[in-house]
Amino acid sequence: MFSSTCPAVENAKKITPPPPPGAPYSVPVAGSEQKGRSKVYRHWRQGDGLIHTLDPDVRTAHDFFEQTAKRQPSNKCLGYRPYDPATKAFGPYVWETYEQVQKRRTNFGVGLVALHQQLGVNGTQHGVGLWCQNRPEWQIVDLACMSQSLFSVSIYDTLGPDATEYIINHASLASVCTSLPHIPTLLKLAPRCPSLKLIICLDPLSNGTELAGESKKDLLNAMAADHGVQIHYLKDVEALGEASPMPYHTPKPDDIVTINYTSGTTGNPKGVMLTHANAVASASSALCLMTPKPGDVICSYLPLAHIFQRVSEHASLWTGGAIGYFHGSIIELVDDLKLLRPTAFNSVPRLFNRFGGAIKAQTVEQPGVKGSLSRHIVNTKLANLQHAAPGKATNRHLLYDRIWARKVTAALGLDRSRITISGSAPLDPTLHQFLRVVFANNMIQGYGLTETYAAALAQLEGDFSAGNCGAVMPSTEVCLMDVSDMDYLSTDTPHPRGELLIRGPTLFKEYYKNEAETKKAMTEDGWFRTGDICSVDELGRFRIIDRVKNVLKLAQGEYISPERIENVYLGNLPWLAQGYVHGDSAQSNLVAIFGFQPDMFAAFLQKVIDKQVSPTDLKALEAAAQDPKVRQAVLKEMGKVGRKAKFNSYENVRAVRLMAEPFSIENELLTPTLKLKRPQTAKKYRHLIDEMYAEIERESMPRAKL
Repeated sequence: MFSSTCPAVENAKKITPPPPPGAPYSVPVAGSEQKGRSKVYRHWRQGDGLIHTLDPDVRTAHDFFEQTAKRQPSNKCLGYRPYDPATKAFGPYVWETYEQVQKRRTNFGVGLVALHQQLGVNGTQHGVGLWCQNRPEWQIVDLACMSQSLFSVSIYDTLGPDATEYIINHASLASVCTSLPHIPTLLKLAPRCPSLKLIICLDPLSNGTELAGESKKDLLNAMAADHGVQIHYLKDVEALGEASPMPYHTPKPDDIVTINYTSGTTGNPKGVMLTHANAVASASSALCLMTPKPGDVICSYLPLAHIFQRVSEHASLWTGGAIGYFHGSIIELVDDLKLLRPTAFNSVPRLFNRFGGAIKAQTVEQPGVKGSLSRHIVNTKLANLQHAAPGKATNRHLLYDRIWARKVTAALGLDRSRITISGSAPLDPTLHQFLRVVFANNMIQGYGLTETYAAALAQLEGDFSAGNCGAVMPSTEVCLMDVSDMDYLSTDTPHPRGELLIRGPTLFKEYYKNEAETKKAMTEDGWFRTGDICSVDELGRFRIIDRVKNVLKLAQGEYISPERIENVYLGNLPWLAQGYVHGDSAQSNLVAIFGFQPDMFAAFLQKVIDKQVSPTDLKALEAAAQDPKVRQAVLKEMGKVGRKAKFNSYENVRAVRLMAEPFSIENELLTPTLKLKRPQTAKKYRHLIDEMYAEIERESMPRAKL
């Protein structure tokens, strides 16, 4: 059973409650301002110093897992849905306890070291590649590395061969733990990856019935031998470790826990070196956002190679929560959520946009009584949220949550969720408030980077504002630095503005083998330069308002943040799934390329062209999207959104093109964390951009009088 005696949980409870009504969420440190910078801001309870750990006995990620496994060995730890080839369906969740995971991680760690030693790779603090989708084995390998003072190097499951080759060579990886489908790619890369000697397959390589020499293991090893590579099955390595046990080789706080390669929108990814001390500080901050309870279950759509998901699972492992993995299909994610009914759910705005659109279509956009009742409930709850007296705002309603919100969230499997966190990109404020009243839980937005182990800013419970990233987290301190050439100054009133600088125990060590980029990212006095421009309000809440690099300057001299405009459109038009807003410096208008959500776009089309198009017929949907009448209807809806968002005239998109999926990882326009590669997108769609500008020019020309 869950034990409430976890010291980290008890200490987190003292920090979790929000400040009194009207009091600041972040506080400036007296006398900390410098020329060209704002004062230093800290969490409202941490004005005198930052949190390094919530438990003095826990100084490494190895420590907190071991503490939990000893305290509550029989608790559920890692769960997944196995695939049944007979029924061709995924079954119910199967769970392993903390004791079982502890044993597996111990044995695998020993076996992995033994195999490395056989290959002449000795000592500690060398990397082990991890290349697979989220699954229990990912966490078992990572924990095993910690137990022997090795570190993991995560490779996004969707990375192509070029980026994978770069990471293996750059990190000099001798071993990669991976799923079966990736092994052929690794064998093709092996001649160009001289350090690679060992592949650990996370999937079975034999069913025990094959003739000698005919199993997958035998066939793959025959191919691998030509490149000097060995292939082993995960559980065989565990058996090797169990047969020759040896003690843990425990890490120190300053040892590397992972080199996490940033996905990068341009150039090769950078290897962010993160320590155990970083991991513990970040997990400590994460626990201060929530109060863990018995039976907690977390789930996420984010890959474990993403640092946001990694720290979420650290926090769960520290407190004894259960981690349930989705089975890999975003289309069927809700099926997993309905089985898990998680108490905490993390994701990205792209998925929340999808949820919001689906909920609206089934509630407030419905005709008749169902739609009228839904609109009344949403409007009533929004009023309670946005217009209540200080300290009285709430997104909960005794009656409406019981008869409406609980049923809506149950359809998504989120009816038990106490906290929902959006990160990785800005969440549209209107969508945020709508989901708050629907979920009736603590739905917050946060901000962090790989370089800060995901922790930096987060909204606190009870703060129902939207459009900001909230307060400074307890393990972090921040300040704003002038960006004079863009007219953002720390002396601006009423709110200081500038580039966000971050410092504290969550901050990374350096970029691996890249001293030049490390120096470029840091100030002389040890602050990390995020490249994001923020403002901070009187309550110490930070809002991302711009990007030092990702800004447009139109012909009339106006600076524009395209990402902000994209997020407003995507958050308010549920039939749009992706967006790229573009502006040429020689032009005075913006143009855009959008990807549509097939099912919702089909319904929109029917209203515009009075013709039914199947939501599964992508060719027909794309053909209809080229109709000038449809484009004009889309621009009209975008105009309504722009007026509501109070866009300046030059911020409105004047021409648009629509496709099913214009940006993807496969066409190399999205990073593995689904960030848009803007320069590459502009280059690929240059012909459409030119076409749209020509269209605007034709429409603006005065018509000849007859």
